[in-house]
Amino acid sequence: MLAAAVLTSACTPLYRNHGYAPTSEQLAEVQPGVDTRDTVADVIGPPTAGGVLDGSGYYYVQSRFRTVGPFRPTEVDREVVAIYFDPNGVVENVERFGLEAGRVVVLERRITEDRLRDTTFIRQLLGNIGNINAGDFIGEP
Repeated sequence: MLAAAVLTSACTPLYRNHGYAPTSEQLAEVQPGVDTRDTVADVIGPPTAGGVLDGSGYYYVQSRFRTVGPFRPTEVDREVVAIYFDPNGVVENVERFGLEAGRVVVLERRITEDRLRDTTFIRQLLGNIGNINAGDFIGEP
C-alpha cells in the first residue's frame, strides 16, 4: 500500500508560475493618453522587460509550467501584457496576448489612436517569421 501511494503521488502534476502579468482590474487603472511611464510603474509595478526600440514599451510576462513525474516541464499557459508609450512617455496602447494552441492571440486591446499604425514590436517580430528569401542573402534581385 505504501509503495502504491508513493508511486501515485510521484505522478501528480506539479505547477510552477514564473513572472508577473497585471490583472484586468489593474490594467483598467491605466488610462491611455493620460498615464505616463512613472504612473504605470507605480500602479502596476516595474515591468518584466522594456522595449528594445528606444524604450517604446513595458512588457509583463507570466508563464505557467506543468511537471509530471520525471518528464521535462511543459509550458501550459503564457500571458504577455504590452504597454506602449508615445515619444513623450504617455501611454498610447495597452494589449494583452495569450497563447492558444501554440499561436499568439490578442486577448485585450485598448488604443488611443486609429489603427493605421498598428505595427507593434511583437507583430513585427512574429510577422517576419517565414518571410526569408534566399535571394536576399546572395544578392539576387
